[in-house]
Amino acid sequence: MPNLLLGVTGGIAAYKAADLCSRAMKAGYTVRVVMTEAATRFVAPLTFEGLVGHQVMVNVLDPGHGSEGLSAVEHVEWAKWADIACVAPLTASTLGKLACGIADNALTTLWLALPPDRPSLLAPAMNTEMWLQPVVQRNLRWLEALERHTLIPPVSKRLACGDVGVGGLAEVEDILAAIVRATP
Repeated sequence: MPNLLLGVTGGIAAYKAADLCSRAMKAGYTVRVVMTEAATRFVAPLTFEGLVGHQVMVNVLDPGHGSEGLSAVEHVEWAKWADIACVAPLTASTLGKLACGIADNALTTLWLALPPDRPSLLAPAMNTEMWLQPVVQRNLRWLEALERHTLIPPVSKRLACGDVGVGGLAEVEDILAAIVRATP
């Protein structure tokens, strides 16, 4: 069974990550989840812990909870554990941090620790105006220039804010199909 590391950031589409997690497990993946603090305001870590049967990482410096706990280098261990990694949804904030190599939360720290041979997929989701901002587009170009990540582009649809346009998270089945294609 391949190991999938699922990153979840703080956007309204975070609830779809639970569906992605469930579908990935049904497809034969072992899944671990890392969330930004903001993501926990949309979906509780307990949701993912119930799905995957493993503690969710939210803070690399938190000693964890329960008997399992997280060690000080758990993010490195998780990065080595992963056969493939996917952030869905990816906010503009986390996209910018990845583009600039900023590791100020569990997700970005773990992503920087991923070995270079591990496929990394990024599925952005944000408001159309945010998606079209020149700085966001520049950050995308920077990431593409690294040839390190595979983008699962956002789709055009009615967004949570009521606007209609590009920025919606790709369909869960399309994200899972991309994960399956990229799995070594």
